[in-house]
Amino acid sequence: MLKLFSYTAIAEGISYLLLFGIGMPLKYIFKIPEPNIYIGYAHGFLFIAYVILAVLFCIEKKWSLKRFIILFIASLLPFGTFYIDKKYLKPLLK
Repeated sequence: MLKLFSYTAIAEGISYLLLFGIGMPLKYIFKIPEPNIYIGYAHGFLFIAYVILAVLFCIEKKWSLKRFIILFIASLLPFGTFYIDKKYLKPLLK
């Protein structure tokens, strides 16, 4: 489950950057909304998967509510899930 959560964290972070770094400028600056639809669906799915896996992982590892809140807030920030992966998940993989 740890590897799945780690991969999901990275994928969610990449989808976030694609959505706001590429999708939004295409939609609002260049008036090309189509890519935003697919990137948005992917990001939404990955965000929900990340949050569900964060809940399950915190329950499995008996992590506190505070740690879950950190994981959740990181999903709302650019590069946040990359930080979570490096600080909390990668050390557990070793």
